[in-house]
Amino acid sequence: MSYFLQQLLNGLSQGSIYALIALGYTMVYGVLRFINFAHGDVYMVGAFVGLFFAQYAQELFPAISSYDGYTLPVIGIALVVLLLSMAVCALLGISIEWLVYRPLRNRPRLTVLITAIGVSIFLENITQFIVGAEPKYF
Repeated sequence: MSYFLQQLLNGLSQGSIYALIALGYTMVYGVLRFINFAHGDVYMVGAFVGLFFAQYAQELFPAISSYDGYTLPVIGIALVVLLLSMAVCALLGISIEWLVYRPLRNRPRLTVLITAIGVSIFLENITQFIVGAEPKYF
């Protein structure tokens, strides 16, 4: 029974991530009328930023990160990491909009589509250059 509950929780969390990304794609397409292929890559950058903020918080507060039954500080640190990751993703999205997509508003749709693919490839490559290609576990 424990295995079933764990897999149910895994499926719900993975499905929630898929639903969040799909909702983001739908909202961007509904407002801007183009598919932003860099949308998932902004989520990826947010996950890595959260990972590094969490590692930094573990170095800053080693007694809390060992989890001695203090749930409030651990939840507080997790909330701060989540909010910082969200802020970095928001700033990245705004800067991509201002620097890349806004100058292309009156261009043909194919130009914007190719640019969105280029931004996606750029984010993937720059993240791989900074973080490395080996898997990271959060």
